[in-house]
Amino acid sequence: MSRAIGEDTEVKTDAPGGEPALELRGLSKSFGGLHAVRGVTFTVMPGDRKAIIGPNGAGKTTLFNLITGILPASSGQVVLFGHDVTTWSSHRRTALGMARTFQITSLFPKLTVLDNVLLAVQGLRLSKFVMWRFLSSYRDLYDRAHRLLERARFLDRKDTEVRYLSHGEQRQLEIVLGLASDPKILLLDEPAAGLSSGESSEMIRFLTQLDRSIAILLIEHDMDVVFDVAEHISVLHFGEVLEAGPIEQIRRSEKVQQVYLGAG
Repeated sequence: MSRAIGEDTEVKTDAPGGEPALELRGLSKSFGGLHAVRGVTFTVMPGDRKAIIGPNGAGKTTLFNLITGILPASSGQVVLFGHDVTTWSSHRRTALGMARTFQITSLFPKLTVLDNVLLAVQGLRLSKFVMWRFLSSYRDLYDRAHRLLERARFLDRKDTEVRYLSHGEQRQLEIVLGLASDPKILLLDEPAAGLSSGESSEMIRFLTQLDRSIAILLIEHDMDVVFDVAEHISVLHFGEVLEAGPIEQIRRSEKVQQVYLGAG
């Protein structure tokens, strides 16, 4: 039986079934008099599929920046696998088992797919490439990169320069790079941004086949992606959680329809 994308034999963090992968406790961020995030509290368990939605300016990306350590919190806590990481740098959170993708692609367009994955894998190692060493001495890195590409069904494009991939394929490749660190929680910032309808469908397929042991927290405007990938949704409005619950609860919520979907 084939293994799911992102599964590997080496795992950094073994979160017990009862321990949350991520907890936000009254997390807030202010920029002067602007309260971008206000007292956000929620929990992501191992294997969860959760989404954060909300209109533009709701504070979604700011919240992700707080979770990943790009921005310091004004108050509250970020707890990752039982560790209070509120004051930790981004790379320390990555080492603990967190990975993130961004709205804007950050690939090397003139390098091949394989080279991009190799750089991601190598960037996590203490050792670096040395030009006078034989490539065969880096066989473990190549094997790791090939496994990631094979599970993502990208192996047939390993020698293709990234600039020749479709936008949807580039977005998927970014997620593959995020999996290079063996994360146990993956934060996806609008993975379907700029995709056509067909590409969004392919992204849904790609996300739903990710290893179920990896928790996913996703920001997304494409509601088809949200409803097909997530099992629980938190609706952010003016930096606060307006409502949170299972998919059907959010679908039926008049409050959410009025504020987010523009109904009523």
